[in-house]
Amino acid sequence: MAGIHIPKSDDELLAFLPPLDPKEYNPSEWITCVTPDGRELRLRYVYYNNRLHKPKGTRNEYRITHLTNYFKTEGAREGDTFEISKEEGAPRYLIDVVPAMQEVSEQVDESPVRIKISAGWRRVH
Repeated sequence: MAGIHIPKSDDELLAFLPPLDPKEYNPSEWITCVTPDGRELRLRYVYYNNRLHKPKGTRNEYRITHLTNYFKTEGAREGDTFEISKEEGAPRYLIDVVPAMQEVSEQVDESPVRIKISAGWRRVH
């Protein structure tokens, strides 16, 4: 599966994204995101859950997909940080790629969610 893996154990991140009903087979939501230069992208937030619905199912994971072209356009590389944020009540998320060489500043509660781009994906705490 392609896309950013969202760990099921990260309750804060799951609560930040739209709710998905695990009783549905592979539920998903399209989320609208805006880049720093104002481009609007539609990303798919999906819960691949065939393990819960099919006898031989193997998937049980959350992902954000449709990011490949954006990462290519931004020149994203291993070690860079993907940021996603949203003001409470806002209809759109804000996304950005921060190059590894730029310092990611410590921010207060309203800071973006940060995911390190690597051979795998992991949340930056």
